[in-house]
Amino acid sequence: MTGSDHTTRLDADALNELDALVAPADERMARLYPGDRGHRQPVHTVYVPADQFTVALPAEWGGAARDALDEFAPTAADLAKVIEATPEAVEEIWPLLLDKLDREPIEDLRIDLEDGYGSRPDDTEDRDAVAAGQALAELTVAGEGPPYSGIRFKAFEAASRRRGLRTLDLVIGALFDHGGIPEGWVVTLPKVTSVEQVSAMVQACNRLERGYGLTAGLLRFEIQVETAQSILDCDGTALVAKLVHASDGRCSGLHFGTYDYTAALGVSAAYQAMDHPAAEHAKQVMALAAAGTGVRVSDGSSNILPVGSAAAVHRAWALHARLVRRSLECGWYQGWDLHPAQLVTRYAATFAFFRQGLDDVGRRLSAYLAPASVDATTDDSGGALDEPATAQALANFVRRGVHCGAVAADEVEPLTGADLATLDTLAARRMG
Repeated sequence: MTGSDHTTRLDADALNELDALVAPADERMARLYPGDRGHRQPVHTVYVPADQFTVALPAEWGGAARDALDEFAPTAADLAKVIEATPEAVEEIWPLLLDKLDREPIEDLRIDLEDGYGSRPDDTEDRDAVAAGQALAELTVAGEGPPYSGIRFKAFEAASRRRGLRTLDLVIGALFDHGGIPEGWVVTLPKVTSVEQVSAMVQACNRLERGYGLTAGLLRFEIQVETAQSILDCDGTALVAKLVHASDGRCSGLHFGTYDYTAALGVSAAYQAMDHPAAEHAKQVMALAAAGTGVRVSDGSSNILPVGSAAAVHRAWALHARLVRRSLECGWYQGWDLHPAQLVTRYAATFAFFRQGLDDVGRRLSAYLAPASVDATTDDSGGALDEPATAQALANFVRRGVHCGAVAADEVEPLTGADLATLDTLAARRMG
């Protein structure tokens, strides 16, 4: 047998034939999995019943969080004991925490007209919906609104569908009449159980945009995953993946409903929690369904509120900080907060997460981005072999830290040897 003489056997016709064979899959992959949009993801969503929402609410929540801190953990050392962190770690993030509570206590606000609001006479809900829309518009025009906002309206179940759609229409109308739809506006579609509900929501958005003369595609929504059916369809497939792809690109997030979901699976009230195995399984499925689509995943909430005696507040803070940290470690970078005092541990745990190991992340990115003759590099602190996928994760880590305020923008280049624009490009890496 003679050698191959290093010539190829796949000629142009063969390569063209193979390209044609795979081209439909290439198109489908690009369409269904466009990758992350690159915009900021809020670290939490605050839910407030519509009748309790006023222009002053964000500042009031920030003030209430500061008051709770002053009363129950007035120093960094005090808070470190409560959340079982090192004094040095909390000392580092302490000024960031105080600044956040003063400057931007709420990153994402959801005015609730569903479970947290309840069922009320139609004229009452109409009035509260319009008032909430007007108050949010006033807050936005004043430049004091949170970066993200929206409403949660009643589910697309037959009994509540028309009521929910009327509420959505009224709120959008109030915003339209008082300055327009705020940047970062997104609404929450709860208790989804079918692809048809998502398709109906897409059609509702189309009609509302045409009716109010809004830019096509402006209205976006989150799918709240809180039913067993939204995870597992009757044919055994993961319905949540179908929900994402039925949204015509309008779905921005999958939000987990801890208590509805675990109750639906028969978990008793004493054991319903964000870290229950049933809840974590659902969120892993959600993450798989959302991966590569540009849709973000949000964890749910803890209903153990930091209220009452010092001991009760400390127990609730310790639990909340642990749950927030666990969510971050699992790659779920957002959750729900239901009480102002939860802002303390939301930001303390989040900032500590992003500050911890930041120097190591910076060294690894610097080594990866430095000119070298190999495609992957090892850092000199732990022998990590970093390839493009790992570098993407490292860049995303730094960017998320900047977005929430845990990392200052002027820290990035000294840490990594690259500016934020370079990290944006690195984080946006796509397969293929």
